[in-house]
Amino acid sequence: MYFTVNNAPTYCYTGGKPFDAAKPTAIFIHGVLNDHSVWILQTRYLAHHGWNVLALDLPGHCRSAGTPPASVEDAANVVLALMDAAGLQQAALIGHSYGSLIALEAAARAPSRISHLALVGTAFPMRVAPALLQGSQDDPEAAIKMINVFSRATLAPPPSALGPGTWVYGANIALNRRVMRSNSSHNVFYLGFKACGSYQNGLQAMAQVTCPVLFVLGKVDQMTPPKAAQDLIKLATKAKVVYLPGGHQQMNETPEEMLAALQGFLST
Repeated sequence: MYFTVNNAPTYCYTGGKPFDAAKPTAIFIHGVLNDHSVWILQTRYLAHHGWNVLALDLPGHCRSAGTPPASVEDAANVVLALMDAAGLQQAALIGHSYGSLIALEAAARAPSRISHLALVGTAFPMRVAPALLQGSQDDPEAAIKMINVFSRATLAPPPSALGPGTWVYGANIALNRRVMRSNSSHNVFYLGFKACGSYQNGLQAMAQVTCPVLFVLGKVDQMTPPKAAQDLIKLATKAKVVYLPGGHQQMNETPEEMLAALQGFLST
């Protein structure tokens, strides 16, 4: 499904169900070099159990046109503009990694419009190693392989979102390559990492959030270690923390546990 956001077509996956603005809505926000497809299991389940889901491709990524956001703040404005375009007065925001910072900033900018905030694989500050940031410009292929080593706790976890024994490492590398190739004018790899490392407003933003906040953290996450989220957790007034057994890509490495965490949270 497409919405016109800031004069550009913006794609949102709806989980195979028609969008109905009268239903409660969950907006899913992906991370760097990802797209809507990383949420496949969670979005389809919610869409078939009473929710609208809008899993967007950020501007300049895959099916969405427009210029890729240059900062977390720019991307947060896109999320709020998407809500306006969809006619939504309120929605739950669910973001992974870079997307978690975007969701946090959006919730701080419009606290009355956000019913729930779920931060998956989050950290603040979300530091990016200088060598990795440089690699995203000079040698993206090597940098893609590096982040997938750090993002994965297992190579073929059971059952995984894509089926038992799926080689999630190779599948995610293929996705990363596809996302990068989708924009020949901008390096969305570098822009996304630069936005993560440059974001300074995390603690101030959390202090302005008024809705319940769910933290879903991977116990062996090397990209955003659980300890890097503790300052945010302390500031969240209605915080719930769930630790999953895997690494950074909880949506497809521990998909059922990820879904259970979201189900329990969104039902409150």
